[in-house]
Amino acid sequence: MNTTLAVPRVERLLQDGVRARVFPGAAWAVGDAGGALAGGGAGALVPGGEPVGADALFDLASLTKVIAVWPVVGTLVEDGKLALDVPLADFWPETAGHPVGDVTPLQLLTHTAGLPLRANLRALYGSDPQDVRDGVVRERLRRRPGEAVEYTDRAALLLGYLAEFLTGGRPLRELARDRVWEPLGMTETRYGPLPAGLVARTAATEYDEESGAHLRGTVHDFSARLLGGACGIAGAFATAGDLGRFLRQVLDPVRPPFGPGWTAQSLRVRTGELAPARGLFWHLAPGTTVRDDVWAHYGFTGTAMWVSPARGRWAVLLTNKLYFTRATGPVTGIRDAFRALVFA
Repeated sequence: MNTTLAVPRVERLLQDGVRARVFPGAAWAVGDAGGALAGGGAGALVPGGEPVGADALFDLASLTKVIAVWPVVGTLVEDGKLALDVPLADFWPETAGHPVGDVTPLQLLTHTAGLPLRANLRALYGSDPQDVRDGVVRERLRRRPGEAVEYTDRAALLLGYLAEFLTGGRPLRELARDRVWEPLGMTETRYGPLPAGLVARTAATEYDEESGAHLRGTVHDFSARLLGGACGIAGAFATAGDLGRFLRQVLDPVRPPFGPGWTAQSLRVRTGELAPARGLFWHLAPGTTVRDDVWAHYGFTGTAMWVSPARGRWAVLLTNKLYFTRATGPVTGIRDAFRALVFA
């Protein structure tokens, strides 16, 4: 791809998205193993507010699963502290005697564990974090493990709890910071709620009836808020530049915190004949095939990132589409067009 020629087309695409009120603002970056090749911003953090700059922070939503849980689990695998194909009950006493104890970490990572799908954790288990944890661990399965691929937030929540258990109870927010973000120089990345000094450069998301304002610096995901702002499901905030630092490591994992073995295990189909095909938390970008080798993950707030080892390229697109609507159609079209431009 000639990045220089693609930049004006990317900028027009995102400005069109702002004008069409798909999102108030967007930040993007494209790069390779050497770093960023191009990037920029469009629109504003809130309608009529400060323009999106290089230091703009976005609520990453489910990208948290990939920049926090996935690499932390990878460090545990590479340290020899976790085997992916062993049932949880064999080494995690908390799961013994419960259906989830028959599930393996590999099945959690591929969304083949048979867990219940999305659910209102507060309605099911109450507002106490320990009650939520107990409820999630003890819940009955929806299907037999390995029977089907069904995306569920519970997989990341359980893997976060597992990482905390294997590290002697260290909170996931600390594990992500110490094992991943700080080693990679991701100085702008953190779990919320954000301190007051950072809120002014954070993109606002959905209108919150409780507070009477759009959420800004507080995670949108209700499960993450219930659990203090940080869990395996969601809760992280970051800039496009920091995500580029992370994806550079994924693309060329020759240095800590995780190595080429973990990336090689993850960026290939691990679900056999089951559909949709998945790697470990990563999935093939919509509209692509295994031959294209473009792996992706998306977030409900309007975030997305891609990496392609075969093409030697990574890309990030951060938006706050949730400011306007929960509808996914318009932002999906922009994501697909953006991916086609930067991986052409």
